[in-house]
Amino acid sequence: MRETDPGGRLTFNVARLLAEGPGASRAFPVAGVMLDLGDELRQADPLEGTIHAVRTNRGLLVTGRLETSLEGSCSRCLEDIEVPITIDLEEEVLPSVDPATGAPIDTSSEPDVLRLTDHHELELGETVREAISLAEPIAPLCRPDCPGLCAVCGAELSSGPHDHPDSAIDPRLEVLRSFRADRPS
Repeated sequence: MRETDPGGRLTFNVARLLAEGPGASRAFPVAGVMLDLGDELRQADPLEGTIHAVRTNRGLLVTGRLETSLEGSCSRCLEDIEVPITIDLEEEVLPSVDPATGAPIDTSSEPDVLRLTDHHELELGETVREAISLAEPIAPLCRPDCPGLCAVCGAELSSGPHDHPDSAIDPRLEVLRSFRADRPS
């Protein structure tokens, strides 16, 4: 497991739940979990939320809502920011061994289904890591109206007005200097 939390708080023993009939459920609180998200992403706050597991006739239906925030920078002004992330999980999880006999179950017919471990543990570390990666915004902003940086000098435009001297313009484009879009032709 690549969690920075050595206790593996995204691993839950569900052996008792598997022994009960369909409709039985359990809630598992998640608090203070920091994950290794690779080189590109870093958590700013730990994962918080609740995972719910409901026994079905085949295995478990796992749902939950987890919240965290990522360290990032504004895509316009490059200011360091924290980006809040909410993850909604809904997964069918099937056993890898028969709960009653302990015999291995053939998993080849459904290779992409999330499986419990051989010890009837629900491991959600990798599933949550993938969900965080998918929830990361492509272009995070410090605020919706962030003006960004000046294209000429690189100064932050929210710091106030600033002027730049007119630079030499390409002679072929000189006629455009007097163009005004709001004037009729």
